Amino acid sequence: MKGSYPSLAQRGFVMPTRLKAAAYEAASSAGARGRSWQTSSAGPNAAAVQNLPLIRSRARDAIRNDPWAKTAIARLVSNTIGTGIQPHPQHPDPAIRRQQKQLWDDWVGESDADGLLDFYGQQTLAARAFFGDGEVLVRRRMRHPDDGLPVPLQLQVIEGDLLPVEKNELRPNGGEIINGVEYDADDRRVAYHLLRRHPGEYNRMTSGGLVTVPVSADDVAHVFQPLRAGQVRGVPELSTVLLRLHSLDNFDDAVLFRQEISNLFAGFLVKPNAEPGLGGDPVTGEGLVFDSDGFSPVVSLEPGTVQELAPGEDMRFSEPPGAGADYGPFMRQQLMAAAASVGMPYEILTGDLREVGDRVLRVLLNEFRRSIEQLQWNIFIHQYCRRAWAWWVDACALSGAMPMPDFHRTRREYLRVRWVPQGWPYIHPVQDVNAQKLAIRSGLTSRSASILKQGEDPEQVDEENAADNARADRLGLQYDTDPRDRDMAGDLPT
Repeated sequence: MKGSYPSLAQRGFVMPTRLKAAAYEAASSAGARGRSWQTSSAGPNAAAVQNLPLIRSRARDAIRNDPWAKTAIARLVSNTIGTGIQPHPQHPDPAIRRQQKQLWDDWVGESDADGLLDFYGQQTLAARAFFGDGEVLVRRRMRHPDDGLPVPLQLQVIEGDLLPVEKNELRPNGGEIINGVEYDADDRRVAYHLLRRHPGEYNRMTSGGLVTVPVSADDVAHVFQPLRAGQVRGVPELSTVLLRLHSLDNFDDAVLFRQEISNLFAGFLVKPNAEPGLGGDPVTGEGLVFDSDGFSPVVSLEPGTVQELAPGEDMRFSEPPGAGADYGPFMRQQLMAAAASVGMPYEILTGDLREVGDRVLRVLLNEFRRSIEQLQWNIFIHQYCRRAWAWWVDACALSGAMPMPDFHRTRREYLRVRWVPQGWPYIHPVQDVNAQKLAIRSGLTSRSASILKQGEDPEQVDEENAADNARADRLGLQYDTDPRDRDMAGDLPT
């Protein structure tokens, strides 16, 4: 046809009959790398709970006995929880906010069903179980008003072992139990089937210890990090690095043992065979001279000894191998991989700050803190703290611990709360504080936001400042730090 373009065949293009190679190299099975790569197509729950008890027991063993595993979990817990993630009520009525704060402070010390910790100590315990075991359960335990608690409510921290992964069955109502968690026909969590006793507590095992009891999902906070959509149970944080840490610990022990042997400083006295009675074969014993106890004489070395040898005698010393020049770099590289596996900078895991400047350290800390804040807000505050506050508010209303008129109509107002984690310490106090002053003066942030960033309550800070100023005026005191006598920008560098 006039003006038409040549066909693909005319241009030499040949349509392939089949694909000879995968479009992505990762999908190729050609070559040694592709053939040796064994993968699993398990679903989110099959992958999570497959050998979960074994992974969990190995993780606990590593935390107990491996210094790096113990340190990794301790660093994650201390940075995530600190001294506690605290609630700041946001009820529109200031008087009710003050009542809630005071009643909460009275209840915090009585929150533990075991009577060992306060509410923030329970957060720490729950975080240890979350990172070490992969999940933790917190159960609401309502108490009798005569128990004398400020609010008749306590919380019980439960390990994930009490939620058996092998409990799977279909329910008559169209629901099902998946790894101990019961769902209704609409795929909503309705119950947790918990064991009466921990399966590893042999001394507390009873005939009914392995019997599960359904507990309403409204009374349980299940804290875990879902890594895949539809995941029901959590996996330990150390899962991807357990074998590496175990092998590294064995290697480190072998080097340590070798160095212990190296410290056994030994010398060997060689005597000439020409002298009668002094020569001999040390293997067969022929020609050796023995003392009265039947042993060949040994010359010992003591501090400060100057040993004179007979003519023809020679002293030879052992030369055991050292740790090797590659020991330090090898350990550093392996620990860097372990730290990366748990989302932590190598410098924080090991405390090794060699060749790290303050600017580099700030970058590392900012990245680490971002991942910690993700856990704080997306996991702990949403799954644990928010549920605990709702339980506490309902217990206050049901028990009459504080007057709540029209609670059923205004419940959402009582539930409004802002959870504030402990603030991060300053890296450069003077520079950081001056930067906050500039941001406040320029309108980029507010005093309240700056105070909340440090983990404090803005209303409480203002009340304390007002009380300090009133007391200073009453006593005739004046300080250079009085904010009323100095412009906020007066201290800023020019």
